[in-house]
Amino acid sequence: MTPAFIFVFITVALDMLALGIMVPVLPKLIVQFEHGNMASAAAISGWFGFAWAAMQFVSSPVLGALSDRFGRRPIILLSNLGLGLDYVMMALAPSLPWLFVGRLVSGVTSASFPTAAAYIADVTPPEKRAAKFGMLGAAFGLGFVIGPALGGGLGAIDLRLPFWIAAGLSLANAAYGFFILPESLPAERRAAFSWSRAHPLGALRLLQSQPALLGMAIAGLCYFVAHEALPSMFVLYTDYRYHWDAARVGLVLAGIGVSSTIVSATLVGPAVKALGERRALLLGLSAGACGFLIYAFAASELVFVVGVPLIALWGLSSPSLSALMSRRVGPSAQGQLQGAIGSLRGISGMLGPPLFTQTFAYAIGAGSRMPFSGAPYLLGAMLIIAGALLAVVVTAPASDTDARVSEAP
Repeated sequence: MTPAFIFVFITVALDMLALGIMVPVLPKLIVQFEHGNMASAAAISGWFGFAWAAMQFVSSPVLGALSDRFGRRPIILLSNLGLGLDYVMMALAPSLPWLFVGRLVSGVTSASFPTAAAYIADVTPPEKRAAKFGMLGAAFGLGFVIGPALGGGLGAIDLRLPFWIAAGLSLANAAYGFFILPESLPAERRAAFSWSRAHPLGALRLLQSQPALLGMAIAGLCYFVAHEALPSMFVLYTDYRYHWDAARVGLVLAGIGVSSTIVSATLVGPAVKALGERRALLLGLSAGACGFLIYAFAASELVFVVGVPLIALWGLSSPSLSALMSRRVGPSAQGQLQGAIGSLRGISGMLGPPLFTQTFAYAIGAGSRMPFSGAPYLLGAMLIIAGALLAVVVTAPASDTDARVSEAP
């Protein structure tokens, strides 16, 4: 791996590590600001999560379009710098409104993943992109495996200490990248910046430029929304159905994270080489749907755990889909494409948690005609299956060409 790719890998890993560090302490800090009122803190935490996803939706295409105009390097470095300074502000936040403002800013500055993906698309041949995107997925997973555990330990010392550590990591990464990260997008391949391309709806228009690209985007949205069932439902579901304590939940979540990271880092490349991007995508979606069906209907804890490796194999889908989509746009629109994909993730982050939690609440509620606690995972499986059926059509060999658009619309 080149030093530039290693830096991008570390950037994504540290971004996710910094976010993961806050997972166990941010709600507790909100409880502290609310003087121990747990119900109020829970409601506020939900709004914090919604606001963060909304900022991702808005800012991902803007950063992607800016990277198409000014290059990937300045956007990645400024995102790292801004994220570090934002964590300093959150560490010093004297009140809940200040903490909320910090969360909004972090939603903007942590939207560097699309630019990192565009960087990889710039420097990687199309046939090797899926493997590289898989490595970025591994960095993403690695940060979220290590981050919460580290944040929990640091938070036990002081609730604000994790914010300082996250700030130090982001600022150190920005300084490191300033000296070693080269630009990946030559001036002659850059596109003029316009707000019509940079705002979320404008960025999403790129996905309408080709029927196959639009179909893959819709399939990806089904994937992203279904994926929200994992963070939003896992703790509630396993507590309700199997009465798992925090230690067991943490152990299984760590197992999911580690196995998903292994799949992303080691299996995506060989799978794409052996099967091609289309078949690897469909294999991953099939595994994800089967894993969710096991989660929904598992009669025992042991059967439930059998779903973990299948959920890990679901990780074949996202890099394969990203590689297929990146083939269909030109070099000067890779940032806009990745920004549009980032907006789809933001939409899923706003829609998924209430969709699955409300489904769960209705399914186990007193007024439910057919009580079924596995309903959220059954819904997730149905979304994955719908995305897979659409992917079968839009990535069929007859339409699976390397058609490109030279410039974003």
